[in-house]
Amino acid sequence: MAKQNHRKTILSFAPFLLALVATQGAIAQPLTPEEELGKLIFFDISLSINGNQSCAVCHGPGAGWTGPISDVNQGIAVYEGSIAGRFGNRKPPSAAYATVSPIFHYLARGTGFFVGGNFWDGRATGEKLGNPAADQAQGPFLNPLEHALDEPKNVVELICAGAYGDLFTQYWGDAVCDAANIDDAYDKVALSIAAYEASSEVNAFSSKYDAVLAGKATLTRQERRGRGLFSGKSKCNLCHTIPGRAPLFTDFTYSNLGVPRNPENPFYQQVDFNPDGFDWVDPGLGGFLETRDEYADAAVENLGKQKVPTLRNVDKRPEPGFVKAYSHNGYFKSLKGIVHFYNTRDVKPRCANDFTTEAEAMSQGCWPAPEVSDNVNTLDMGNLGLSDAEEDAIVTFMKTLSDGWIPAD
Repeated sequence: MAKQNHRKTILSFAPFLLALVATQGAIAQPLTPEEELGKLIFFDISLSINGNQSCAVCHGPGAGWTGPISDVNQGIAVYEGSIAGRFGNRKPPSAAYATVSPIFHYLARGTGFFVGGNFWDGRATGEKLGNPAADQAQGPFLNPLEHALDEPKNVVELICAGAYGDLFTQYWGDAVCDAANIDDAYDKVALSIAAYEASSEVNAFSSKYDAVLAGKATLTRQERRGRGLFSGKSKCNLCHTIPGRAPLFTDFTYSNLGVPRNPENPFYQQVDFNPDGFDWVDPGLGGFLETRDEYADAAVENLGKQKVPTLRNVDKRPEPGFVKAYSHNGYFKSLKGIVHFYNTRDVKPRCANDFTTEAEAMSQGCWPAPEVSDNVNTLDMGNLGLSDAEEDAIVTFMKTLSDGWIPAD
């Protein structure tokens, strides 16, 4: 089955997603009590081993709910956790629009493929709490490379004894802080975070493109050209789908784009957590599937695949000179760079060194080998035949997807 038919299948499978986002307004509504509670948890740095790490440290609103430090994005692209010297191994995905992802599952249509879940590898399936974003919210607190707390009890006790402990019990009931209810309370923590992430403060649908769809703005000539290329010659819309009044710019599937290693990723040198050193490769979805008996047989054919991210807020930044990182490992430092890679990956020669940075590769006129050479998507990218001006037009269109757009006077 052609890949574009796969994409149509996704939309027919999940009409409820389009119905959900169509109800979202462009203006943030007042937060509900659960959303307000989730916001307090999301921004609470005390919920970490050294009292210095919150969800927002890696998912900053000013940067589109992803990495908020320009210097980090420019280089290593992964973020340091609560314990100094410990870094994650992937770039933070956006926390915005993550709540709309369906529960992880295998869609047995055509050749079959996996859909939904959160994290780059899909391991936050949503099977536990009925919401992948809630499942995901429980991970960082106990990850030794992130918040580094030992057990759910630590998180619950800090919240119950903290400044908003009364709000936690008022919403979820006095018993939520009982010592016998730790597991249930930890689930309530995650559900509260997911409620905030689903709020109109995070999923704002307030970009220029939303205004265009509402008939309140028009695209410039360059933006219109970029949109046409996005849906046509560049094939971007095959994965970053754009139907309906509030498109999500993702189909929630997984793909190996042949992205090179990020040479500056400090995870390569964290021997306590990465015994493979510089031989380590990110297995992506395939690594997660290996842990599940019902999916293990599909692990090899999904090695290297990462979740297709939303393109909403892809260019949102706190100031013009702010650098954002792109792809699962943050290899790319600009939209122009990653679009150029999609366009020329299979045209340019291989760089001699697999650990060549994006800047070096652009200077040398080459691209390094893929981090994972198996299962690379060669159907939809790699030799698109785009001109430099067409690349620029696509970038210009993607810049219309940032929330918080204010029309010029």
